[in-house]
Amino acid sequence: MDTLVFDIETQNFFTDPDVGWDNFAALKISVVGVYSYEKDAYLCFEEHEMERLAELFRVSGRIVGFSMNRYDIPVLQNYFQSKNGTRDVDLWKKNRVDLLEEIEIATGKRISLSRLAAANIGESKEYHGAEAIEFYKNGEIAKLKKYCLKDVELTKKLYDHYRMEKYFMIPDRITGELARVEFESINAA
Repeated sequence: MDTLVFDIETQNFFTDPDVGWDNFAALKISVVGVYSYEKDAYLCFEEHEMERLAELFRVSGRIVGFSMNRYDIPVLQNYFQSKNGTRDVDLWKKNRVDLLEEIEIATGKRISLSRLAAANIGESKEYHGAEAIEFYKNGEIAKLKKYCLKDVELTKKLYDHYRMEKYFMIPDRITGELARVEFESINAA
């Protein structure tokens, strides 16, 4: 079964007046970026392509993300539940590897994708999540897709590092000093 690395971007956020904090059902997807190990391909789906995306997730065995358990899955799961049953995919039942959650379990701290990537693979993000919403609002869909797929690429490279090396270098928030954090039982076989 396929392993998918994914990231979502939304049209809005919790801080929008018509949304409210933790109201995942009010968040609307703009794009979802995915890397498929089986296909060795990066793919990007817009909101109107959720049926195709659901099929990809339906046949996957493992899903990988960065903070996906807190954000991506609760939003995406709303799209995968339909009254007629055509898109029923339960992401919570998939084998999941949330890299940020693994770090939090090991260190008790959170870190941004950009800082983690810079410390471990020598790359960082060019933009931030709030800018992705602006790309959508400004109709810059190609730029939005590129941004989302870059997050997927960074997450994939970090996941590969995590599987092979079984550690991450974690920079201290204040000093920037790197600490090696090893993972004894990797949920990434």
